[in-house]
Amino acid sequence: MEAKIHRPAWKTVLAFAIIYFVWGSTFLAIRVGVREVPPFLLAAMRFLVAGLVLYGWTIAHGERSPSGRQWMSVSLLAILIFVLDYGLVFWAEQRVLSGIAAVMLATIPAFMALSEIIFLRTQKLTVRLAVALLIGIGGVAVLVSRSLNLGGAPIDRMGAVALIVASVSWSAASALTRKLPLPPSKVMSSGAQMLVGGVFLALTAAALGEFRNFHPSIVSRAAWLSLLYLIVAGSIIAFTAYVWLIHHESPTKVGTYAYVNPVVAVLVGYFLGGEALGLRTILGTLFVLISVLVITTMPAKKPEAAVPVADAAEVVGS
Repeated sequence: MEAKIHRPAWKTVLAFAIIYFVWGSTFLAIRVGVREVPPFLLAAMRFLVAGLVLYGWTIAHGERSPSGRQWMSVSLLAILIFVLDYGLVFWAEQRVLSGIAAVMLATIPAFMALSEIIFLRTQKLTVRLAVALLIGIGGVAVLVSRSLNLGGAPIDRMGAVALIVASVSWSAASALTRKLPLPPSKVMSSGAQMLVGGVFLALTAAALGEFRNFHPSIVSRAAWLSLLYLIVAGSIIAFTAYVWLIHHESPTKVGTYAYVNPVVAVLVGYFLGGEALGLRTILGTLFVLISVLVITTMPAKKPEAAVPVADAAEVVGS
């Protein structure tokens, strides 16, 4: 008889709890940090340190560094994911509540579905998918509309545009991972992307003059703690839990973080961040999550996609 390997149930529960609650709470940590630290600089510090740790850890454990061609792919993805996605998320959270930012980023599966229909041709526009996309668009419309009398102010338009661009950028990166040569190790690939992304974010921060406006001595303990939380919990611990899960659980189960994280972010923002939770936020969140649920549970024959980064998101956690 073949011996069966039994994993302790607590490990699975703990890993899911981490990707659900840690990634969901990173949105509030970002909002706390960008109150005092320029957004692209804050993002650069987060991913430079996290990238160095993950990249160094994989090298120390015998993984091969990416080839020249793979570094080119890593660099392209780093621009799309870290500068255009995370950078804009950090920037937008100066203007948009953390819970709302998470809900807006939950539209990523909708944009991924559109990219598969238009560019990859791996998905067809069915009635079910069309309805799901319309519901998702309706949820965004509820959040940004100034004509609907739902109580509470609509979200800042520039912040909303930045978050939509961030979602589109992540979706494009996810599609490209299927075609670009990347390291076979997900940890090495993600560590390298974080490291290069951190460098690009630092260059962006320098170009925007953020270093001139940054004075470490006047930054509060809360802001430094938020950065530490983003690095250790949001990037390193949560990513480790995520990689462990995708090797031990079905992609469908692991993918449930896509509709748990926004709910966690809204609740954390309300209870810990003092953010408003009105009818507009509730309806917009509900519409977007229904759209995500329908899209992510649609049966489809797709090639397995490489995982560009850990959080967000990033939906990726962010």
